[in-house]
Amino acid sequence: MEKVGSTPPTIFALSSGSPPAGIAVIRISGSRAHEAGRLLAGNLPAARMAVVREIRNPVSSELLDEALVLRFDGPASATGEDVVELHCHGGRAVVDAVVEALCRVPGLREAVPGEFTRRAFENGRVDLTEAEGLADLLEAETQSQRRAALAVVEGGLRKQIAEWQDRLLALSAMAERAIDYDDNDEAVDPMLTDGCRLLAADLATWLDQPRVEPLKQGLRVVVAGPPNAGKSSLINALAGEDRAIVASVPGTTRDVIEVPLSLDGVPIVLTDTAGLRESSDPVETIGIAKAEQMLAAADVLLWLGDPNLAPDHKRKILVASKSDLAPVEPPIGLPVSTHTGQGLDRLKMEVLKLARALLPGEDAVALNRRQASLLARAHNSLREAGEQRDLPILAEDLRDARAAFQQITGQSGVENVLDQLFGRFCLGK
Repeated sequence: MEKVGSTPPTIFALSSGSPPAGIAVIRISGSRAHEAGRLLAGNLPAARMAVVREIRNPVSSELLDEALVLRFDGPASATGEDVVELHCHGGRAVVDAVVEALCRVPGLREAVPGEFTRRAFENGRVDLTEAEGLADLLEAETQSQRRAALAVVEGGLRKQIAEWQDRLLALSAMAERAIDYDDNDEAVDPMLTDGCRLLAADLATWLDQPRVEPLKQGLRVVVAGPPNAGKSSLINALAGEDRAIVASVPGTTRDVIEVPLSLDGVPIVLTDTAGLRESSDPVETIGIAKAEQMLAAADVLLWLGDPNLAPDHKRKILVASKSDLAPVEPPIGLPVSTHTGQGLDRLKMEVLKLARALLPGEDAVALNRRQASLLARAHNSLREAGEQRDLPILAEDLRDARAAFQQITGQSGVENVLDQLFGRFCLGK
């Protein structure tokens, strides 16, 4: 870390994907970015204009590439600092030569992962919620994850918290004014407590909404039932490949098998479990115990077997497996055949219907665990303030709610989470 009060070094890194690629974007940010750009590319264009320039080694003047050069002036840049971007040809040799040339410029060093975004945060270009959303966006593997992350990156949560903060500041001002000027310190204006309760109710609505973690980690869809019920075959059919061992011998699956996949853009983790039965085999017994643990943790349960023996679960789908071998009229559960494909599409639709109810809505802003914990703290403080009859204590409750909001956005008290967050970013972001 740089010393307090010192000018941070100018940093550079390849900000696009690893070569080879059509274009490689090399970003330079800091007080010496424009100087470094001129050393390699000559005269820089006007701010936010693009020009084609020869890129030369500042020591030997060797021609390295012909690139598109862009200049940005701080604070109106992605990082809040002076920035230069070199859009070079994306071959490894070109990238290596330009990066090596930048290493020779005094006062420059290569950036560490997440350093560009960290500078944007420290310079007020993004708040902590937007930085967290960007980290999620970079890690997104499904369309649902991308949409949820983008809603946060675009400032959805920041704007909502700003509106809550404005209302909270008005309540705090009312409380402080009453403490300073009202003759009767014990009387609390009903408008003040009503305002606290209304704001607490708004926060409670957000706290009741689905979190982002199931979207990031995948909803756990557990396939369970007795031995030889067709669980492993169903896992393979839903996954579209052989991931679980299929055999006619009972008790083949002895451990939990997890298969992450995207089902129509929804991330799920298909979980195969050991057949549930009484067993004297110590290894199979361990597998059955793990299966029972998975049943308890399942977001959605697919039960293959006697419906009367199915465990209680809020989101359970009864599956009449092997329907091509022993059809039952009328079928008890959804008829499915992994051999003919009967019922598989309908089963996927039923899983998706249950899964989507547990996930944030389309383009909705979803809280992560850290944000929800702090929002719950603000909610509790406001709820207590709404019931308070002692003005000084009420004012202190409002101060605590304000502190919780500031920690959500990164305005204070977040030093312990910054290294962990920005360490998730790739080099050059």
